[in-house]
Amino acid sequence: MAGSSSEKAVMIVGIDESDESFYALEWTLDHFFAPYAPIFPFNVLLVYAKPPATSAIGLTGPGATEVHDVAVKVVEGDARNVLCEAVEKNNAAMLVVGNHGYGVIKRAFLGSVSDYCARHAHCSVMIIKKPKTVSTGSKS
Repeated sequence: MAGSSSEKAVMIVGIDESDESFYALEWTLDHFFAPYAPIFPFNVLLVYAKPPATSAIGLTGPGATEVHDVAVKVVEGDARNVLCEAVEKNNAAMLVVGNHGYGVIKRAFLGSVSDYCARHAHCSVMIIKKPKTVSTGSKS
C-alpha cells in the first residue's frame, strides 16, 4: 500500500526526565513535524530508558501506545544499551538524543549516552544541544 506509515523510516528519540531530553524532543518535533512539512518522513518511536531499581514515571505506562506515527516505549536498563538495542530492533534510520553537556570528570564517572550512541548505534545519530540560557541582568 503506497504511502502507508509502515513504509516510512523509523526515527528513535531517546528521552528521560532531563530538560535536555525534552528540549531535544521539542526540537525534533519543531523541525520534522512542523506544519510546513508536506509529509512527515518518519515513524517516531520515543524510548524512555528507565534506570533499573527505580520507579517508572509513566509516560503512557509500560509498553507502547500508538498515536498517529508516534509510539512510546518505556524500557528498563542503561540508556546507552536500551537506545542502541531499540535502533537494531526497529531498524531505525535515525536516533535523536539530547546532550547534558557534562564536563570531562562527570562524563568519566557517569558516561555519555550521546557519545556511546554516536559510536555504537547502526544509524545516523543526531545530538541536540540545549542552548545555554542567556542572563539579561547586569552584573555590578
